[in-house]
Amino acid sequence: MAGPLIDAATLAQWMVQRLDEGDGPLVVADVRWYLDGRSGREAYAGGHIPGAVFVDLDTALTAGAGHGPGRHPLPAPGAFARAMEALGIGDGVTVVAYDDAGGSIAARLWWMLDVQDHAALVLDGGLAAWPGPLVKEPSPGESPLPAPPAHFTARPWPAGTLADADAVAAATGAVLDARAPERYRGDVEPVDPRAGHVPGARNAPWAANLDPATGRFLPAAALRARYDEFGPVEIAYCGSGVTACHDLLALRLAGLPPARLYEGSWSDWSADPVRPLATGPNP
Repeated sequence: MAGPLIDAATLAQWMVQRLDEGDGPLVVADVRWYLDGRSGREAYAGGHIPGAVFVDLDTALTAGAGHGPGRHPLPAPGAFARAMEALGIGDGVTVVAYDDAGGSIAARLWWMLDVQDHAALVLDGGLAAWPGPLVKEPSPGESPLPAPPAHFTARPWPAGTLADADAVAAATGAVLDARAPERYRGDVEPVDPRAGHVPGARNAPWAANLDPATGRFLPAAALRARYDEFGPVEIAYCGSGVTACHDLLALRLAGLPPARLYEGSWSDWSADPVRPLATGPNP
């Protein structure tokens, strides 16, 4: 299996061949979600890659508020396994995740599968890169095809892949903040209790991993040059542990050692009034 990116032409070929060359079955996952409250499911219904299943960030990839740190805590392993099985994703299935936001949401599903040793890729360029027509959800009165039976082995989230607030505070390596610069500086804060960033954290906006002309990831050499400037990266965070996975994917593409995800991210840190914060463009 190639990875962790796949281009649209290769995906289209795979979907025709159904991975007959020995890579096993394939599930294409639409992981659209919007911070502004728009419905990813409605976007999916309006047009998606043929055969793709919709993966709801808030239900399939999140335990729900109050069941862990921050706005998007990780689900319990058993709950994640059941959510994947309901989508037809089981052991031995290759998952290709996409969105319409540069991979910033799809990377969350990629990371969750990857750390549990399930084959997963992200569609480089996302929905906009798809060369063929899109399909809509079945019209009223029609039923979508049921997901094929699947068994997804539940595994604990590996301890070495996650960080909590105390680990962030004690970090000796670089801590990266994947949010947009205006949120890092504290100029705006649309959803979380306080504005700013973790003191000492460096701003590494996920969007800077992409070529603005194409919407695709930068070449590996360019990503490596970008992340080498931060020194050894220990932890990445964002607003709620979603778009930070884009930086973790970029580290993989750059050939650099993996970093840990701060699960609760700024939504967790900023909710604790005891935790200090910094504002402005500097760490």
